[in-house]
Amino acid sequence: MDDAAEYQKLRRNMKVAQGSSEGHPGSNDAISSVIYSAEGEELTINCEAESESSGQRDQWSRGVEFLFSCIALSVGLGNVWRFPFIALENGGGAFLIPYVIVLLLIGRPVYYLEVIIGQFSSRGCIRAFDMAPIMRGIAYGQVYSTALATTYYACIMALTIRYLVASFSEVLPWTYCLVEWGKSCVATGATAANDSSIVHGVSSAELFFTQAVLREPESLDDNGLGTPSWDLVLCLLATWVIIGTILSKGIRSSGKASYFLALFPYVIMVVLLIRAVTLPGAWQGIVYFLKPQWSQLLNPHVWYAAITQMFFSLAICFGTLVMYASFNDFNKNVHKDVIIITTIDSLTSILAGCIIFGILGNLAFETNTKDISQVVKGGAGLAFISYPEAIAKFKYLPQLFAVLFFFMLLVLGIGSNIGMASAVVNVVKDRFTHLPHWLLAVGASIIGFLCGLVYMTPGGQFVLNLVDFYGCTFIALVLAIAELLAVGWIYGVKRVCSDIEFMLNVKTSFYWRICWAIVAPGLMFLVLVYMLFSYEPLTYRGVQYPPVYYMAGWIIWGLGVLQLPFWALVTIYQQPGKTFGSKFRMAMQPTANWGPLQTQKFEAYILHRKREADFKSPRGGYLFDNIFG
Repeated sequence: MDDAAEYQKLRRNMKVAQGSSEGHPGSNDAISSVIYSAEGEELTINCEAESESSGQRDQWSRGVEFLFSCIALSVGLGNVWRFPFIALENGGGAFLIPYVIVLLLIGRPVYYLEVIIGQFSSRGCIRAFDMAPIMRGIAYGQVYSTALATTYYACIMALTIRYLVASFSEVLPWTYCLVEWGKSCVATGATAANDSSIVHGVSSAELFFTQAVLREPESLDDNGLGTPSWDLVLCLLATWVIIGTILSKGIRSSGKASYFLALFPYVIMVVLLIRAVTLPGAWQGIVYFLKPQWSQLLNPHVWYAAITQMFFSLAICFGTLVMYASFNDFNKNVHKDVIIITTIDSLTSILAGCIIFGILGNLAFETNTKDISQVVKGGAGLAFISYPEAIAKFKYLPQLFAVLFFFMLLVLGIGSNIGMASAVVNVVKDRFTHLPHWLLAVGASIIGFLCGLVYMTPGGQFVLNLVDFYGCTFIALVLAIAELLAVGWIYGVKRVCSDIEFMLNVKTSFYWRICWAIVAPGLMFLVLVYMLFSYEPLTYRGVQYPPVYYMAGWIIWGLGVLQLPFWALVTIYQQPGKTFGSKFRMAMQPTANWGPLQTQKFEAYILHRKREADFKSPRGGYLFDNIFG
């Protein structure tokens, strides 16, 4: 008997249970039937799945667009400035060893898991948690964190546009000193003549960034944040116009843009690499970047840094990968894509490090500085102080290399921001399907622009640093652990592997199973514990925040993490059971319509689940069976 005939016979012989679930807020208004297998497992068939499944979800025009979009999302600003600086302060070449290990044990397995979930369900990150409704708050928290990251990421893009425009000047504005900067200013231009009596000077590149661009105060105690700078506001507006334009036509327009956003930065990187390695002193900088300090391998902070860098470099556990994969063809073999993307991301980080430290090596050579770490500014300072300072030392065509560098940063940032903004927009679209996509894109851009104005104030970098830590790093780590527990133990690694076999017709190796169930959540939990035990009040440039800002930071964190218990209670309340225990058990089970979105695939999936329930018996205890069953 073929699958279709068996399914029709199965439906004729089932008693349709409408009863108490009809019209109940937790039932999705679906008529469902329940089968109890020989091992007592409850299998639910949604007899009206066709009505929901008949709605077509957008798909990539070509499968390769998913690959390029994920590359554009994952390869971003963190690769260009965060990775080189993190590697430098954590042992140079020795940092690469924990980094590669973390890639294999956390980064790649979690990336593959999220892509599988999105492709299998054809749902955005919120509805993907129909697999474990009680944990749906994870997705809401991730969307909240992603929205926060989108706003401050656009702020960095605005600064990039500001520098890009300045790079077209006849004389680069960060190469000379202004009178108002005082006598301690040291001009960084290649032909600049400075007062040799200045012992502890400040480079004109640093003063240009802090005084001319940011107008940054020493602290927030006296004048607060201040008012937005009009030139930065215009740059922020330009950023959101670009993002809104690409988002306006949905996944197809962003898919087309991904070809450029993913590939073009590498063209510039190759040009910059060739230029970097031909500079005097460049190889000393590259060796400094890659030279191992083996004693650092025993430092737990190095492993903490490797995990957090991998976490944010690949953009895992933010909801964006689930969203992108939901537009894939159901049977697309994504295993190769995941290997390619994660490998390219890591190699790009190393490539960017060689470029950056080759140029910084030249800067150390030109300034007669033996310790290269003394010419490095971390974070945004690496992109907007150290690198412009190094470009200023170029004797030939410094404007050209400034334009290339900042245009590369802009393209990298736009590619990542498109992915994050798309995740937020598609969550709203999945809930309000009648709204046109262009309207949602415009609305998100306007809201993002208005929220971003706070970063355009003189104290904006203080706020950015606060939101980055409390609203992204801290929230994302907690929710990532919860996500892995939800998928690996509530839904179950065993069932994930069964879904993969149904979708791709491949068996899942023990490597993936063990990483999903034990290694990845275990290592992330250790990182969280280390983070809590080593926690110190957040500072910016060594300056502490006023108490009210710390309070605001914890409120931002609380709003994200408390999504988990809030939606868990809501989901339990919505279940049709009569006791709390029965409601709780139902909230732990996948919803009635969980499975492939397409009708025929869904029917075949129900038969697949029934066969497994009839013919597969548990092996050992739950722990063993969940991983190896």
